[in-house]
Amino acid sequence: MTGPVHPAQQAIAALPLPDEWQWELVVRPRRRTLGIDVAPDGGVRFAVPPDADPRAVADAVRARLPRLADEVRRRRERPAEQVKELVDGTGFAYLGRRHRLRIVPAGEGRRVRLNQGWLELPQPPHRRAGGVAVAEWYRTCGSRWLAVRAPSYAGVIGVSPKALEVRDLGSRWGACAPDGTITVHWAVLQLPAALVDFVLVHELCHLRAPGHGVTFRGLVRRILPDADERERRFAEQEPHLWRGAVK
Repeated sequence: MTGPVHPAQQAIAALPLPDEWQWELVVRPRRRTLGIDVAPDGGVRFAVPPDADPRAVADAVRARLPRLADEVRRRRERPAEQVKELVDGTGFAYLGRRHRLRIVPAGEGRRVRLNQGWLELPQPPHRRAGGVAVAEWYRTCGSRWLAVRAPSYAGVIGVSPKALEVRDLGSRWGACAPDGTITVHWAVLQLPAALVDFVLVHELCHLRAPGHGVTFRGLVRRILPDADERERRFAEQEPHLWRGAVK
């Protein structure tokens, strides 16, 4: 961070954070509350609004330290990124069900599709194009599936998202934008429906409860009584999701 040190940075530095942690604090003018993001390598970013109360920030971080430490540990111990070989028989999961890849001749109007249990991929001009095509298939199918799924959850929560998008979010699995747009990473659609719902509900609840405090977690548990179990399963399975890398 450049320029004057924000008081919240000093407040966090005074906490008993593990010496090996790599962390930073960034000031986000559009934020209203503390945000915490753990990078794939275990680095931690704390995001605060310009007028953040350093004592409140320190108290919030202190309360989350046990869960945050678990997340940092999981990120550091996560397996290497999944890489798929685009050949006949390679497995691809959709909503928890596994399908084998079948390369079919390319032709006008041919597209990636599920056909009799196979995931058909028209012969791509090169590997990267094939990976992009499969990722786009997840995005398209996921958009349709979530568009049907989201309204009932939004109604129970009492929110009206501005839009629902499915796209690549990098290291994040879901996002709730300040304008009310909910985004889900296309790779999440590989998981069973119950875990996709967990990500969706998590982000929808942020429309009513920013941050991950008691109010937010209570709301998630009210909508999904087994949220803790779903969260545990999600933490086990998400490191193995394919994010588009091919060989």
